[in-house]
Amino acid sequence: MEEVVYTKGKHSFIFVMPLFLYLLRKLRDALSVIIGATFLVFIIFNILVEDPTLILLGKYATPEAMALLARDLGLDQPWYIQYWEVLKSAFTFNFGYSWTTKQYILKTFQAGGLVSLTVTLPAFLIGNGLVISVALWMTRYRRTIWDRLLVVTCIVMTSISVLVYILIGQLFFACKLRIFPITGYEKGLLATIPYITLPTIILVLLHFCYHYRFYRTIILEEMYQDYVRTARAKGLDEEVVLFKHVLKNLMVPIITTLVKDLPSLLFGSVVIENFFGIPGLGNVVIDAISRCDFPTIKAATIIGAVLSVLCNTVGDLLYTLVDPRVKL
Repeated sequence: MEEVVYTKGKHSFIFVMPLFLYLLRKLRDALSVIIGATFLVFIIFNILVEDPTLILLGKYATPEAMALLARDLGLDQPWYIQYWEVLKSAFTFNFGYSWTTKQYILKTFQAGGLVSLTVTLPAFLIGNGLVISVALWMTRYRRTIWDRLLVVTCIVMTSISVLVYILIGQLFFACKLRIFPITGYEKGLLATIPYITLPTIILVLLHFCYHYRFYRTIILEEMYQDYVRTARAKGLDEEVVLFKHVLKNLMVPIITTLVKDLPSLLFGSVVIENFFGIPGLGNVVIDAISRCDFPTIKAATIIGAVLSVLCNTVGDLLYTLVDPRVKL
């Protein structure tokens, strides 16, 4: 019995050590990415951009007023102290207060992020489920007129600006048919649905058109593998072959695509939110840019970089779960 316990402990140690070393490597890489991103943000907004006090006060600002505002905003500090504050905010998520609204930036992002997710998260889930299912199903009709028609339709629709879909949707479904409201947003599950339905449909349509050709390509490449021919030779139904065997072996590229799109759930619907009057993070960033609210813009850039690093790390860990051949 003692020998068995020792063996189990040894196997656990062998499994934990590569994971621990991998996390250390990812932490090192994450630190380098965050430091590089914060330094680039600092260079852009503190050196390359015009004096923020002149932008905020206007061209008729007096030197005394500019000096007083610079002291209030901490812009009179040495550059390395200002950069340290930017770097520290990337790890503490304490971004201070907005220059224009005087509100705590993190609370503004929390409120705006929840609003953005009400639109982007359903579109993300529905869009990915739809495009993967259709791409798998259409392999049965490859090289037919329906397959080619769908590919050409996706190419044409991806070449059209998102503004066209927004304007057509608002004109046809909101103005003429009066199915959905043109703009606006209300909190609450039932009150929100009418306002987010049309933006969600547009995002699902765009997501499908942008990703269909990618999923079609990787699925067709997988369809010619030996294990697929073996499964068909055993008499398995085509649905079982597609949705059980082929889909299982495509999880690595699927996870890669999903992980890449995750950070866009917060900041990826700027145009949609702006035209539909949705008070999400997209509108927060647009307002910050128009008002030269540098702390808010810095916070959005840093949060985007941190989310990208975290999502890539989670994606690498998921690879080992869906494909035993992948080692950390």
